[in-house]
Amino acid sequence: MGNFSQKIDKFIEIFISQNGYVRVLEGLKNTLYIAIVGLLIGILIGTLIATVRVIPKYKALPRILNGFCSFYVGLFRGTPIVVQLLVVYYVLLPLMGIRMSGVQVSVLVFGLNSAAYISEIMRSGILSVDHGQMEAGRAVGLSFGTTMMKIVIPQAVKNILPTLGNEFIALIKETSVVSFVGAADLYVAFNYIGSNSYEFMVPYLVMAIIYILIVLIISVGIKIMERSLRKSDRRH
Repeated sequence: MGNFSQKIDKFIEIFISQNGYVRVLEGLKNTLYIAIVGLLIGILIGTLIATVRVIPKYKALPRILNGFCSFYVGLFRGTPIVVQLLVVYYVLLPLMGIRMSGVQVSVLVFGLNSAAYISEIMRSGILSVDHGQMEAGRAVGLSFGTTMMKIVIPQAVKNILPTLGNEFIALIKETSVVSFVGAADLYVAFNYIGSNSYEFMVPYLVMAIIYILIVLIISVGIKIMERSLRKSDRRH
């Protein structure tokens, strides 16, 4: 017990006296920023991909776009996200002569990766909406795109909200690999504290607790949104 108290004392010393908390706050900010912006990018691109994949394939262009989207989804779902980070940061960007920070690359890769998964989630959500909704929209003179964006997709989002919440939680946890491209996340912050105190038990325990608290907050937020949407449905 006394040994564990010493470990805690070392952690507090680095965390407070040597401004370790500054690194933790920066790491927390970067973790949330990468996950939130990555999710938003994923929702935008994923919705476009899902829309393309449910469009009737009567003409050549929809078939070509569908083939491209299928390749995109297979590529990003078939490779680990850490490999995607490394390839983009150390191979593609230098070849194209583009310079981006580790955080910027992480946002980009997490967004593109999330889009592949969200596209499948959104596609299942769109297919779960009664086909009569599309027919009703077209019957009143709306185009396919307008009907999809204003009628079908809003209903699909209600159906897939819990799954989108799970995707957000997955992004939060996966940000622990962004240190491979030099981004300072929670792992980097607590690793710094552990390296300076020569004691990793307490820093890693605290890091795990922070991740758990973030996930719990997101889960509660998703449940509140679900209840709100159910009440809205009952009113209508």
